[in-house]
Amino acid sequence: MTNEQKAVKATYFSIAGNTCLALVKGLAGFFGNSYALIADAIESTTDIFSSCLVLFGIKYSNKPADENHPYGHGRAEPLITFLVVGFLITSATIIGYESIANIGTSHDLPKSWTLYILGAIIIWKEYSFRLVMKRSKQTNSSALAADAWHHRSDAITSVAAFIGISIALLMGKGCESADDWAALFAAFFILYNSYKIFRPALGEIMDEHLNDDLVEIIRVKALTVKGILGTEKCFIRKAGMKYHVDLHAIVSAKISVKEGHDLAHQLKDTLREQIPELGHVLIHVEPDEYY
Repeated sequence: MTNEQKAVKATYFSIAGNTCLALVKGLAGFFGNSYALIADAIESTTDIFSSCLVLFGIKYSNKPADENHPYGHGRAEPLITFLVVGFLITSATIIGYESIANIGTSHDLPKSWTLYILGAIIIWKEYSFRLVMKRSKQTNSSALAADAWHHRSDAITSVAAFIGISIALLMGKGCESADDWAALFAAFFILYNSYKIFRPALGEIMDEHLNDDLVEIIRVKALTVKGILGTEKCFIRKAGMKYHVDLHAIVSAKISVKEGHDLAHQLKDTLREQIPELGHVLIHVEPDEYY
């Protein structure tokens, strides 16, 4: 199974799971008098749309290179991540506004059975986070990582709702607002997660240096090619699920231009064969006067 297939499969999993949970949370919140659960349902609804965006981004970013996009379409993925963050911020704003409005309004206590619903949701969303995050690491997908953090933020908001409802039920009349305070806390946590998702995507768009481990692997693999004496500059740009590399390779100054050219191609082929996540690899040959 290719990285794209793994990512697409994980995204379909997110879409199906969020659709079911949005319905369950919405119904449980309405009939169980819990605004925290309704707030949770709102987030799950935005998660459905954001997961659809992620699916589109993954498929589009993996389109092959063409005349107008010689480096491929990988940059579409962080752009989709920005849209996903926009969905998160919007849902957090709505939840926060409604929570503040409800805090000062008297309403019925939440139903105790809503805690069982929340307990099951927390377990499921944490499982979903771990599964999708595992796939994001396997495929180097920033959009899939954003989708995974949606699951984690959903789990945390459900924990907050669980605590809020528990306090409201234990303290009884007069503490109904604990449920609303839990929803307000969830809104702030969603905003915090929005930043955590946004930051690496911004780094990808800006070609920020974030790949020291991969640089070291490339340097070690380069030395396995006979005739490559060492490496100098190594710049890496991430685009979607691929890493584009500019590498300066040191060769003997006594060899011909043709031999240096052949060594560069051999090095490029070796790196792409041994490190599958590499995309374009540009080798610049540097002469070593001592050889």
